[in-house]
Amino acid sequence: MLGKNILFGAFAILASLAATVAADNVLALTPDDFDKTIGSTPALVEFYAPWCGHCKSLAPVYEELGQAFAGKNDKVLIAKVDADAHRKLGSRFHVTGFPTIKWFPNGVNGNSEDYQGGRDLDSLADFVSKQSGVKSSIVKVNPSVTVLTDATFDSKVLNSGKSALVEFYAPWCGHCKNLAPTYEKVAQDFLNEENVLIANLDATVEKKVAQKYGVTGYPTIKFFAPDGTVEDYLGGRTQQEFIDFMNKKAGTQRVAGGLLSAEVGRIPELDTLAQKFVATQNQSEKKTLSTQGIELAATLSTDNASAKYYGRFFEKALATPTFPTTEAARLAKIIQGKSVNRARLDDFSIRHNIISVFAEATTAPSGKDEL
Repeated sequence: MLGKNILFGAFAILASLAATVAADNVLALTPDDFDKTIGSTPALVEFYAPWCGHCKSLAPVYEELGQAFAGKNDKVLIAKVDADAHRKLGSRFHVTGFPTIKWFPNGVNGNSEDYQGGRDLDSLADFVSKQSGVKSSIVKVNPSVTVLTDATFDSKVLNSGKSALVEFYAPWCGHCKNLAPTYEKVAQDFLNEENVLIANLDATVEKKVAQKYGVTGYPTIKFFAPDGTVEDYLGGRTQQEFIDFMNKKAGTQRVAGGLLSAEVGRIPELDTLAQKFVATQNQSEKKTLSTQGIELAATLSTDNASAKYYGRFFEKALATPTFPTTEAARLAKIIQGKSVNRARLDDFSIRHNIISVFAEATTAPSGKDEL
């Protein structure tokens, strides 16, 4: 029990160090404090309704935007107004639909203008920075989504032998813009899967392929199987729903964040011995189980690379009882720190999955952004 408490405590510390974007980075304003809070400070304000589906989709992106400009409230504000609850305030600024995003270049002391750009994080942040002169804290990374053209489609999709998810989009499409940040995360989740491709194609430019597959609306998402089968993707458009779909179709075992699921690398026969090893307090029995585990791991390692870790962990856990909990916490810190080379990330995940059995842990790091 002590080992489990130590491990869970380590995860609690990690969770607190990398908490989710705090909603209070976006100022929630009402008629009572709107003018006073904004004053003459440049501000981007979202007028939303709690029941609005597009507002709900925008919410996590908008909170990230607030985080990107956190601590700079003396120079620029990121705010929101429940215009359903405060209709007079919405009417004051001619809000007729949700979400409506307005830019106040001189606070409430000047005219406001409708924001007409994309609703992904980069587009919003770039707009605020350009208009206010304030840099965001966003670190730009190279996109992970593979960009397709009419010329490259066959080689990268049809003749690649990969399981490919392809989004056909239009640059002006609002739904496509809203999907973009989620789709990019999905692409990152599968970067370590050489037989999986997450791609998109501008159907307004690359018209030959779009016409071939009957694309008439945006975004249209299709799955191309290695055997040439093509089917429309009709599932939900959350990160997890895309991951679940691709795991099922491609036979992968990924979770949000790109880590492997908690079962990957585990060997049932060795799990059983490890669980018995943890459960017993008899040192003689522990030694016997450790020896059995090391011998079985050596036998299985020929066909399963994960087996070697079991053998090593049996040996070290017998010599140092606290090793499983400290090693599990160490591996979790490395994984959640996201500084590890992506090529080695899967190996660290597998090692953590296995050591968790010895540490009496039932939950491996999820890889989700909020941890």
